[in-house]
Amino acid sequence: MDEHGLILEANVTLSTMLGVPRGTFVGQPMAQLIFEGDQDRFYLLRKHLCETGEPLHYELRMLRNDGSVLWADLTSVAAQDPEGSSVRRVVISDISTRKEAEEALLRAGALQRAIFNSANFSSIATDANGVIQIFNVGAEHMLGYSAAEVMNSITPADISDPKEVILRAKALSAELDTPIAPGFEALVFKASRGIEDIYELTYIRKDGSRFPAVVSVTALRDDQDAIIGYLLIGTDNTARKVIEAEQMILAQSLRDHQFYTRSLIESNIDALMTTDASGIITDVNKQLEMLTDCTRDELIGSPFKNYFTDPDMAGMSIQMVLSEKKLTNYELTVRSRDGKETGLSFNFTTFYNRDRKLQGVFAAARDITERKHTEKLRDLVEGIIQHDLRSPANNAINVAAILCKDTNITPVQRQLLTLMETAGKQMLDTLNRSLDLIKIESGQYQYVPQSIDCLHLTREVAESLLGMPQNKHAVLDVLVNGVLPETDASFPCMGHPDLLRAAIYNFTKNALEASPKGDAVHVNIVSDTDLRIEIRNKGVIPLDIRDRFLEKYATSGKTFGTGLGTYSAKMMIEAQGGSIEMQTSDEMNETFITVHIPTDSVLEC
Repeated sequence: MDEHGLILEANVTLSTMLGVPRGTFVGQPMAQLIFEGDQDRFYLLRKHLCETGEPLHYELRMLRNDGSVLWADLTSVAAQDPEGSSVRRVVISDISTRKEAEEALLRAGALQRAIFNSANFSSIATDANGVIQIFNVGAEHMLGYSAAEVMNSITPADISDPKEVILRAKALSAELDTPIAPGFEALVFKASRGIEDIYELTYIRKDGSRFPAVVSVTALRDDQDAIIGYLLIGTDNTARKVIEAEQMILAQSLRDHQFYTRSLIESNIDALMTTDASGIITDVNKQLEMLTDCTRDELIGSPFKNYFTDPDMAGMSIQMVLSEKKLTNYELTVRSRDGKETGLSFNFTTFYNRDRKLQGVFAAARDITERKHTEKLRDLVEGIIQHDLRSPANNAINVAAILCKDTNITPVQRQLLTLMETAGKQMLDTLNRSLDLIKIESGQYQYVPQSIDCLHLTREVAESLLGMPQNKHAVLDVLVNGVLPETDASFPCMGHPDLLRAAIYNFTKNALEASPKGDAVHVNIVSDTDLRIEIRNKGVIPLDIRDRFLEKYATSGKTFGTGLGTYSAKMMIEAQGGSIEMQTSDEMNETFITVHIPTDSVLEC
């Protein structure tokens, strides 16, 4: 090029190197072949050559015709052309390959230095005998030793748990079928045989503390493939061990929770199951297996509707609960594999995951076979009482009443007719109470409290009982808070008049029957924290029936009858939200029955 940097001549090699036709070089600035980032440096070097004439040797980047960059080695010297004019001769060599290799070495070296000096890895290099020669920053940080304390002094086996080293030697000896001595040989034996080896062991710090480590072992070899040492790269495994321990605890907790949940499901007396949104069974308990005579594996994955006498109705239930989110008391009949049919009452609800995404339907089913039988029996009994027993009782009452009006009958006949009418009314009252009891026991009784006069009602009961021939000499006192009330006194409360009357009647009648002749029975209406009706009489209940006196059919004999009346009275009080308490005093020869009524039953007088 001339002194102004214009190219005067270029050879074929440059044309090939840059991918530019040779003829296009002449007359063009040399600078246009230089990479933009190196052009300023090129101008300075050319200026220096022009001013001093000293040869220059330098490296910079040049541009190929395709826009790529190559590294070039340039040597520039001052010269003259054949006409004697000053020129600059430039010799260019492509050094891209060398530069790439140098950069790769630099990168590799930087990477090696970064790894070796990392505090996150312990890098320990030994000689062929296992004596430590290199102990990096990470090893110092993890183990608490300085490099000077361990180099040319100890082996990695000396900072490892000796028991684990012995166990490793035994395990490798058995695995590789060759005796391996405990110590450094056990740590590097696989690596010395060219086998990749990564293992876990416990490192012991200078202060005696311990931590789990994961160690990777590599044999270092010379050009002749002879082992000249070993490299042990270790990482502190404490965090992972903690996580593993937490995961084990969590997994065990999950297994315990699953076992607990499964136990709850299996211990339920109801048949339980879940389905997906399309009605396919996803889980069941033992109760449903028993009802269908199918195993859990057979049920899961099959359509819910397939196990019922009315598949369409069963399938409809799933659609209804998906629409309404809940469905209760839905009755279906399940058919087992052997054809046995069982009536079930289902309660359905939808269930979701923690993100409130619908998962399917949960169903609980209760066997209602016994309830259906009870309902049929109740209907039968009610029918018998209503038609076969009530009618004769009503007829007897009506006939006695009509005949009593006849003026021609004798006093004895009138007395017998009156007794007949009274007995008929008692029988009818017993039948009515029996119907009420059936309704109460079956849960069909609808209790609607109303305002009543408890004192007036109790007096009516007393008059009815004293009007019976067997009670003509009995003494029966009706008290309020322990004293005889005025004739026109009242005691308003809330309750069911028929149920309360029947209960007072039964307990007072029992008290009169059990009391010795001439002794008084006291019925005391008390109001303080709640409403109580206390019935006290002389005489005690026999020991053999005392503990079960209020139970159904608990008594027997002439004095106490079947016990149905007492039990009926108890159920009638409980139907009103009240309770019965019985006390017997052998010393005082007394029986004390207390009827408790809820506190909101008392009204302001």
